Parts: sequence; structure tokens; C-alpha cells
Amino acid sequence: MQVRKAVIPAAGVGVRFLPATKGQPKEMLPIIDKPTIQYIIEEAVDSGIEDVVIVTSRYKKAIEDYFDYSPGLELFLRRKGKLDLLEMVTSISQMVEIHYVRQKEPRGLGHAVYCARKFVGREPFAVLLGDDIVRSRVPCLQQLLEAYNELGGNILGVQEVPPEDVSKYGILDAVEIRPGVYRVRDLVEKPAPNEAPSRLAILGRYVLQPRIFDLLERTPPGAGGEIQLTDALRALCREEPIYGYVFKGRRYDVGDKLGYLKATVEFALDREDLAEDFRAYLRKLVGNAL
Repeated sequence: MQVRKAVIPAAGVGVRFLPATKGQPKEMLPIIDKPTIQYIIEEAVDSGIEDVVIVTSRYKKAIEDYFDYSPGLELFLRRKGKLDLLEMVTSISQMVEIHYVRQKEPRGLGHAVYCARKFVGREPFAVLLGDDIVRSRVPCLQQLLEAYNELGGNILGVQEVPPEDVSKYGILDAVEIRPGVYRVRDLVEKPAPNEAPSRLAILGRYVLQPRIFDLLERTPPGAGGEIQLTDALRALCREEPIYGYVFKGRRYDVGDKLGYLKATVEFALDREDLAEDFRAYLRKLVGNAL
């Protein structure tokens, strides 16, 4: 069955970016001049997704406002003759069908995904985490969907991480069935480096079968007292095939301050309107530091 729907969990408080996230959703923090969540939605759209549901909370109304029409702003831009900006603003509200569901209390990623069950129904779906932006020639989710169309089952987007970072992620216990594709035997949530079965980390992209909802419904709280998606995936891999797919592309953890800064700098260096002046500034800055 074709994957037509995507779930974007965006109900988290954004503790790592306080105090900025006290007054705005972390997903609305911009990389240059575009909110991080827009990069995620553009990836979904470029991968052929038709409907997106964003799982929000009571503090995330700014996300809904951003992807809605802005009559006052559009009228202002039209009157000023700023038609290029007008086109850009209106395109944001037209890029894809976006739906919203609220996670009423913070109970973890697994519970956030579970909140989307009525929207998804009994069909396969994608999950894209808003903290992970991937720059690649072929959109990251599209790569996973191509693997899904060939293999079926459930697909997890993975890459190898340094040994010191395995304790930050869900890690695969898996066997390679061909270059870049692994059959998952088990998963471990945030293991100690000396206990990790591999360095293959799940990095914010999933294609899942609806059976995951049945398992999430009876998954007890795990790490941090929250319902962990990884725990439900461990149960799922005993029932259905789960594959780890090593996607191609540069991944940024924009939920981390250093990752956010790296993304900002590298995105700016790729912008025609910024690159030359910004590169000159960086060279001067580095020269002064030496």
C-alpha cells in the first residue's frame, strides 16, 4: 500500500532551548529565515506525502498560525507591490494538507505517535521528527519510501554515530542483508557505549505499519517515565520485519545547540544571497581569533 500520510511529533517543551522556547515552539526557531519545521514538511512533500498531521500541545498555536493564511500580511505585501514575497507567503499555506491533533500531556514520543492513530487509520505511514534535518540530493524520506516499496515491512532511517554518541539514540541490533540495509533483531534505547550492539542509530525518520498503534496502546512507560517508541518497535520486530536503512545525506540535530549552530552556518554558506559576504566574515573572524 502506498504511503500517503506523515506524522510530525511537535508537542515537546523544548527544554534544551530555554529560555527561547518559553515563548515560542522550538519547531519555529528559524534556520536563517525559515522555521525548522518547514524544512521537515518540505521533505515530506518532496517525497510524495499528501497529508501531514502535526502532533502539538497547547503551547504550539504558533505552528498552526504559520501554516494558515495571513490575510493582513498578504494584503500589505500586495499593496506594496512585493509580489515575490507575497508568492512566498501564500505558498506556505498551500504546500500540503496539514492537520493537527493535540497531545494533552507530555508522555513521550511513543504516545505522541499514538495520538495520530485516528488520522492514520489502518495504513502505513511515515514519521519525521522535527529535531532532525537532513540535506541530501534525494530527500531522506523518499529514500526510505523507495526501500519500503521494495522490502515492505517497517523501515528505520539510520546512520552510524561515533561511539561516544550511542547513548543519545535508539541503537540497532541487526544483521546486514545487503550494503546499507539491515534486518533488525532488536533495539536498545540509549545504551552505554560498552553495551551498544552496534553504532547504527535511528535518526528521526520512520516508515511504519499501523500495527505499531496496537503495540503502543499497551506499551508501559519506559526510560524517563515516558512511553518510548523504541519499546514498541522492539515488540513489533518480533511480529513483522523491521529494516534499518542507511540513508544518504548530512543530518543535523537542530534540537541541540551545537547542531543548530552548525546547520545555520552551513545553510548560510549555501545561500547565494549570503554566502560570499558570510564566508568573508568567517575568514576574518577566524583570522582575528588566531
